[in-house]
Amino acid sequence: MKFFIDTADIHQIKEINQWFPLDGVTTNPTLVAQVEQEHHHLIRSISEVVKGPVSAEVLSTSSEEMLKEARELAGLHSQVVVKLPLTQQGLITTRILSKENIPTNLTLCFSALQALAAARAGATFVSIFVGRLDDIGIDGMEIVSQVIHIFSHYQVDTKVLVASVRHVSHLLAAAELGADMVTIPPALFSQMIQHPLTDKGLTQFLKSAGRL
Repeated sequence: MKFFIDTADIHQIKEINQWFPLDGVTTNPTLVAQVEQEHHHLIRSISEVVKGPVSAEVLSTSSEEMLKEARELAGLHSQVVVKLPLTQQGLITTRILSKENIPTNLTLCFSALQALAAARAGATFVSIFVGRLDDIGIDGMEIVSQVIHIFSHYQVDTKVLVASVRHVSHLLAAAELGADMVTIPPALFSQMIQHPLTDKGLTQFLKSAGRL
């Protein structure tokens, strides 16, 4: 399973990439708004730090305007993946971009049928928002399981990206299910390696060595 970081903060990306090699980055308008950098410059800078897909999202809602934005974003760097909403207009745009060999990430997916529609349109990735599903009483990881099963059954090329990850249990479940990739906020990278027995063992070792 590949690990993407869900942030537009290049300082966080550089810091975590030092000890946990990142496979890619996902951004969205909310994350970009939190940093004081021009969008296109920011995407270029991030693409130079992490050698993997960098999702950059369009702001338009019509296919015509999405296409204009998408082509501009794709021209910023070879690693850019255009992030589009999973709507009819987004699917129209995805079909066109697929023919132009521009990679896409269909976002805000909440059902297996939506994911199947994204795959049919030629999406490179489909982002399933497990945390938001959990918020309304639906098991987000069950949707991921359904999508993985369907994609495997029909040998679909579209990759399953687990998004809206809230806690390490989501990470473990995604890995167990065989998700292609997961995108997580910076704080979860540290939480992945935390364990009380590790801290206790280190304290004991240091005490025995006379370092405490």
